[in-house]
Amino acid sequence: MNSVINLAEWQAIRQEMQNNSIGFVHTMGHLHAGHLSLCCRSQQENEITVVAIFINPSQFNQSTDFINYPRTLAADKVLLLQQKIDYLLLLDKSAIYPDDYHIQVSETTELSQALEGQFRPGHFNGMLTVVLKYLHIVKPTRSYYGEKDYQQLLLIQKMAQALFLETKIIACPTVRAEDGLALSSRNSRLTPEQRKKARFFPEILRKAQSQEATTKELTTFGFSVDYVADYWGRRLGAVWLGEVRLIDNIDFQC
Repeated sequence: MNSVINLAEWQAIRQEMQNNSIGFVHTMGHLHAGHLSLCCRSQQENEITVVAIFINPSQFNQSTDFINYPRTLAADKVLLLQQKIDYLLLLDKSAIYPDDYHIQVSETTELSQALEGQFRPGHFNGMLTVVLKYLHIVKPTRSYYGEKDYQQLLLIQKMAQALFLETKIIACPTVRAEDGLALSSRNSRLTPEQRKKARFFPEILRKAQSQEATTKELTTFGFSVDYVADYWGRRLGAVWLGEVRLIDNIDFQC
């Protein structure tokens, strides 16, 4: 695995790959089996797989969440070496935001304003902006995103189509622990007691009662609920356990 920390160096490397299919996995680090499943899918479908690790400050609407986000680069590198990834991009903030985030990407319909957009103002602007930057930097044939962040996935697909990006956006199923909890980098911040309780979150969503009944049951189990809502053939929810926020969604068709 080749680690690249300089943008100009990467651009020179990318120039040599004109005839290769390239898969891209965009992460904020603290990698887990869900990230590795995206890498595996990319390796199956492309000649070269590129992973980026960049904790994007512009998509955190709470500074404490950015500060507390787990940083485990040494362990991440070990996992990616074992996965036999071709390139790891480790660009810094000055490379990604030379304009100090003056240019932003936004989506102006309910797609970005509801749910996560309502509870995390500015989050989707930061997310779309950094995704677009990396898609231009990497110029991948395919880029892979998990369905756990379903609203995010829909926005990235919409942006790629609206801006005529040549990259194909690939949706990948949510990877879950044995007890059903969707894998997330934030899960590691749960206490053992909270982790035991967290498994009830997807279980309650899956029951597909009314939104009100689902919210009441989650509250009864000790979750603080931001929302439970039905969109896009799915039930989506966001809850808190202590200072840790969890999101998930269940496909009604499954």
